[in-house]
Amino acid sequence: MTYTVLPRPGIMDISPYVAGESKISGSQQIIKLSSNEGAFGPSPKAIDALQNATKTMHRYPDANAGTLRQAIADQYGLDRERIVCGAGSDEIISLLCFAYAGPGDEVLYSQYGFLMYPISAKAAGATPVKALETNMKTDVDALLKAVTEKTRIVFVANPNNPTGTYISSAEMARLRQGLPDKVLLVIDAAYAEFVDQGDYTPGVEIVNSGQNTVMTRTFSKMFGLGGLRVGWGYCPREIADVLNRVRGPFNVSCAAQTAAIASLGDHEFQEKSVKHTLKWIAKTQAALQNLGLTTTQSVANFVMVQFKDSDTAEACDLYLRTQGIIVRRINSYNLPQALRISIGTDSEMEAMLSAIKDFMKSQS
Repeated sequence: MTYTVLPRPGIMDISPYVAGESKISGSQQIIKLSSNEGAFGPSPKAIDALQNATKTMHRYPDANAGTLRQAIADQYGLDRERIVCGAGSDEIISLLCFAYAGPGDEVLYSQYGFLMYPISAKAAGATPVKALETNMKTDVDALLKAVTEKTRIVFVANPNNPTGTYISSAEMARLRQGLPDKVLLVIDAAYAEFVDQGDYTPGVEIVNSGQNTVMTRTFSKMFGLGGLRVGWGYCPREIADVLNRVRGPFNVSCAAQTAAIASLGDHEFQEKSVKHTLKWIAKTQAALQNLGLTTTQSVANFVMVQFKDSDTAEACDLYLRTQGIIVRRINSYNLPQALRISIGTDSEMEAMLSAIKDFMKSQS
């Protein structure tokens, strides 16, 4: 392709993010387990709120998302003035790169970290740098060793996507203590609601302890609002001020704000979603291991399963598609031997496990 108007240097080096697929040609009934979406869809309260909100769709949204920020603050015990809302936590990640990194700077992340980190870094003109992981888990020492004078931001997804692994709050604190004060640490806690580990925290206490850490969160997973694109960051006041200067004034739609506020008020739905996810994480990992497969110990709402080689992983993926089941191949993370499987409903998970069992029988 020939470009008449040339983009800024580095833009064409970006490999566009490829989302999980939703369709299989020729299949009408699809089980989609490829995008880590909420198993039950949105809260009934969110659906009702959205239906009522259709009458005011001609109005611009609250530019400061004040009611939503207050609802988030009330739910998590935070300072409303330090919360910045975005079109998904992806937007907060991008805004941080645009505001704090640029040409000549480096943005550091772990080996299997979320792909939006290098994409956002390159879009801002910065250079993404990977630090090796140990056993599919963020390695604090490797991150610290990779820091240079050019490092401006360190991203850590905790739990991580696509591996599902996490590091403890003590390890995260050690990372922050080992980083230079001028380096911004961003803790991406998109899956925090699902973690049932006593040594884990999403990072609020680290944000509160200084001026150089941000925690990002999303409504796309437990709350089931992925299609509305709403997330948020909890920041030092100085960073919140910077983000509010560079974000769009109406970056979170009326629909997204309305549904998110209603979702925060539906604690019964939240408990149901978490309980269901924890049950199926344990059952799925045990079932796959019983088939002789390897899984990470995921604490998110998905399981990463590894096959003996990339050919077998591809063959399993293709077989699942013949059964109308879509999971996620993660070649883009340099994990061609693995599949990532989101937690769905009871019937969806039973169908998926039955299909993989049939596939493994055919391989023996």
